[in-house]
Amino acid sequence: MKPNINKYLIILAIAAAGMTSCNKQLEEYNPGGTTTDAVYTTPEGFETLVNAAYTYNRWWYGKEEGYSIAEMGTDIWTSGTGDKYPDITNYNNLQASNTVMSGLWKQLYAAINLCNTGIARIGKAGLTADKQKTRNAELHFLRAFYYWHIVETWGPVHFTLEETSGVITTANRTPVDTFYAQIFRDLDVAVNDLPVTTGDYGRVTKPAAEAFLARMYLTRGKNQQAADLADKVINSYGYTLLPKYADLWRMDNLQNKEVIWAVNYMKNLVFDDRTDATLFPNGHSRGANNGHLMFAMKYDDLPGMQRDIANQRPFNRYMPTLFLLNLFDEKADARYGASFKQVWYCNNLKTAPAGMKLGDTAVLCSKYVLPATTKYRVYDRNTVYTAAGGGNDRTHYVSLQKFDDPTRASMNEEQSARDAFIIRLAEMYLIAGEAQFKLGNASKAADYINVIRKRAAIPGQETAMEIRATDINLDFILDERARELAGEQLRWFDLKRTGKLGERIALHNPDASQYFQSYHNVRPIPQDQIDAVSNKGEFKQNDKYN
Repeated sequence: MKPNINKYLIILAIAAAGMTSCNKQLEEYNPGGTTTDAVYTTPEGFETLVNAAYTYNRWWYGKEEGYSIAEMGTDIWTSGTGDKYPDITNYNNLQASNTVMSGLWKQLYAAINLCNTGIARIGKAGLTADKQKTRNAELHFLRAFYYWHIVETWGPVHFTLEETSGVITTANRTPVDTFYAQIFRDLDVAVNDLPVTTGDYGRVTKPAAEAFLARMYLTRGKNQQAADLADKVINSYGYTLLPKYADLWRMDNLQNKEVIWAVNYMKNLVFDDRTDATLFPNGHSRGANNGHLMFAMKYDDLPGMQRDIANQRPFNRYMPTLFLLNLFDEKADARYGASFKQVWYCNNLKTAPAGMKLGDTAVLCSKYVLPATTKYRVYDRNTVYTAAGGGNDRTHYVSLQKFDDPTRASMNEEQSARDAFIIRLAEMYLIAGEAQFKLGNASKAADYINVIRKRAAIPGQETAMEIRATDINLDFILDERARELAGEQLRWFDLKRTGKLGERIALHNPDASQYFQSYHNVRPIPQDQIDAVSNKGEFKQNDKYN
């Protein structure tokens, strides 16, 4: 989907007035005289509202803030030297003053308000009957999607289905069950009314809505529904696993038959919102996809190396736990080599050791203990990790490369045109497998999971990758989700919904386990939101946060 940005900025500016009413500005000035009533009652104006509602996904997917919340603070990632938010990523004194919490809270509720506004006003937008049905279904889907992020992140917080207008200084505390009841109602509308396909890549479709609904069924313990719906998505719409896992991440192959829904960033970076004063003030989140910055180790000051496009610009934010690396049998599972970068090749003779040539190995990182060598730099298991498996050298490590972008125009470019995959077909096999296991059908669970393991097998290793019903338990399923989906902004939600967040952190992430407490299963409500409400006796901070 390629929305007209100049048009939807008008809509967002108008919507922002309702969402920032607690600032209590005494005077407002609208130089163009544009009103929501005037814009939303035209088909063209209403289209900009729907386009804008999609745009809030860009605050989360492919962004540092979203990675910090959805991947970090789990069993599979720990902090690199460049981690900006250790209070989130390791629970080290996480409090309501955290700016990431505040920013995402505001944007998610702005998105909810825009969806509520559109749903309430769509009947007067002048759309054709077919277009009205589709856009209404899209807005219902997006409201469910955003509310899922809100309720899982913060728990029983503010809930409304009404458009915000004027000054509102109260907020409510609504039970989690109420959120999910509405999520299911909204997804029913989406599933019933969305088209099966779209010519406008990035818009949600019926199979995408069903796929997300399957995720929600699994989250709420509706295992038979989850199994049935995931199986339907697998078999009914022509999606297919790519033959090679590595092909998923090629920049020339992003729109492929495995992707069910994605946030589509654009090759023309001007349209990816870096300097959009409404969406990303002060260049917030660096525009576009910035996953390529987050997981790359610091290599460009090592002998024989200099920064270049191919090796990415290393922000050094996140490093894999030793546990994550050890989940893979890299002799049989091609996902290890496709997911992780272990070798950096000499690209700078000026700093290279004597005898090293361009293209020779300059740096090697490994999860194993390696013998010393003078040929190149080695960072092995004993160098990178402590005896307990925590981070030791947080600057040099095996690096996730799934989000690398060698097509960037310059070595210092922070933006990538890479799409951020939100739902892909492999997740449906994992959902169906987990649901069948929970229904007592371990053999069926193994069948589903073996499909993605067969795709992941190095040629000749298919038998080694095959599992049996007796291999299946919840921990194995979580391990398999890590092997398949690491970095794809699902891990924190997976561990929370399975009740395994604290347990797996304690077992596999010693850096976070020293700080994690049970109350961290929800995040702190931003302090500026607590301060803004007048009903402080009713709208209180989540337990144990200051």
